[in-house]
Amino acid sequence: MDMSPTDLKPAHISEAEWTLRQQLAHCYHLVDHFGWTETIFNHISARIPGSEHYLVNPFGLNYDEVTPANLLKVDLDGHKVEPSPYDANPAGFALHSAIHGAREDIHCVIHTHTTEVSAVAMKRAGFGHDDFYGAQLTGRVGYHAFEGITLFEDEKPRMLASLGDKHILVLRNHGVAVGEMDIPRTFFLLWTVQRAAEIQCAAGAIPGDNVALAPAVSQRCADLTAQLIREDDFAEKFFAAMVRRLRPRG
Repeated sequence: MDMSPTDLKPAHISEAEWTLRQQLAHCYHLVDHFGWTETIFNHISARIPGSEHYLVNPFGLNYDEVTPANLLKVDLDGHKVEPSPYDANPAGFALHSAIHGAREDIHCVIHTHTTEVSAVAMKRAGFGHDDFYGAQLTGRVGYHAFEGITLFEDEKPRMLASLGDKHILVLRNHGVAVGEMDIPRTFFLLWTVQRAAEIQCAAGAIPGDNVALAPAVSQRCADLTAQLIREDDFAEKFFAAMVRRLRPRG
């Protein structure tokens, strides 16, 4: 997606931060492109390298209206640390701040509640691991009991206990949060979770028994996927290819 002249880098922003802003804006546009948005709600957050500040969307904008220049810089409490004509949504940042504040290995967090993900979050068994994508989630999912809208400080320790050392947190009766070391890896993880939810919902609508995978097979799938996205440039190539889908053809 081409940026307008109003999205030129301001002088006070470093090249590293501007690159991150461009990548994060693309991530917002991709979530919109795939129809995973919840109107103006939810966040995709990214930590600015070497700081305790984070980039998030201005509250009230659609995801396709997010640009590198209008992204907000906030502290761990979700409050703006630089002037902006746009409002922040500290209450909506509560889930993100809990994860960012506790996990040094997670630099990007995406929260969604698509129809398919929310449907799986309703099921007592949660994600199955018998399809190609669900198998890749084996041993990687934590589950957190619903306590109402995630706004309050006292819930954070319980959310973190539910997440543990994992990178996927299913919010029961609600949605999901995923986090990884950077934006491309986090987006790829979200895509995998979304595909697993879609297939699980579709398979559940078809009469007849599913073919079960042996636990060792599904665990091997998860281990190989985790190794692939950490050691290779797989996630970067995937993210770049998805960004190209945003560009008009012709």
